[in-house]
Amino acid sequence: MAENSISPNTEALTVAAVARRLGVAPATLRTWDRRYGLGPSEHSTGEHRRYNNHDLARLTLMRKLVIAGVSPAEAAQRALSFDGQSSAELISTSLSKDVEVREELVETLIRAARAYDRNFIEELLRAELSARGITNTWNEVIVPLLILIGDEWAESGTGIETEHLVSEIIKRLLQEENKSVQNPINARPVLLACIGEEMHSLALYALGAALSERNIAIQFLGARTPIEAISAVVKRSAPPAIFLWAQLGKNGDPAVIGELPAIRPAPRIVLGGPGWKYSDKKSAVLVDDLLEAVEEIMRAVGA
Repeated sequence: MAENSISPNTEALTVAAVARRLGVAPATLRTWDRRYGLGPSEHSTGEHRRYNNHDLARLTLMRKLVIAGVSPAEAAQRALSFDGQSSAELISTSLSKDVEVREELVETLIRAARAYDRNFIEELLRAELSARGITNTWNEVIVPLLILIGDEWAESGTGIETEHLVSEIIKRLLQEENKSVQNPINARPVLLACIGEEMHSLALYALGAALSERNIAIQFLGARTPIEAISAVVKRSAPPAIFLWAQLGKNGDPAVIGELPAIRPAPRIVLGGPGWKYSDKKSAVLVDDLLEAVEEIMRAVGA
């Protein structure tokens, strides 16, 4: 007789299936299982263990936190304590976006990073950005790469210089892609900023580059932008959309949304990062990943 048999309404997902949905390498899932206990819950006698919906929700949260810059150990602790109340919302975004991780390329980049081969890393990433575009490269290569680097750092306690090297290269390449848009489709630029004291801005650079790729003009305020500065720009430029990034909960205070000046037409406010609470969506749209952020902003500018 099966132990913890899977109910009809619960999915039973393999490691490979979950890896595709999250955009991580299967080896990453096995590491998270071994090191943090974030493994599959379901098990039937004589069969491999399978991930259920709650497992997927916890892993989705884990991935978001790690890529936002939270240490893997802290991210795992928060994922393990996840109460499941938002699991339907978390799962809905991950089910429809299977990502084929470019595992061979990611492994090549990891080896180059360990060897501190800056030129080779830059050459590979530049070629990938040119061939596959910003969003695909971010999802298929950059996110899995950053997660693996974070896992290695967590396991060995060394490698911070590798993480800094790779992050600096990625940031510079994304800045190059985030070029001035000629004849943009939006008359007024979209505003991008890290709210409060938020320092982690890599995802913001990726969004800026992805919007530039789609001929959408942006105004980039970057890290550690006080709400007063954001409000001043909103009054002057009346952006069609405002994207605010928060990794830490202390920065993702929904009260700051009410401090933005009321202008007409009202901009679409888009929130990104694990610092925002899932329940705080009354006056803004909370997005789960790069593609969703791009889609929300494209709707705001009428694209």
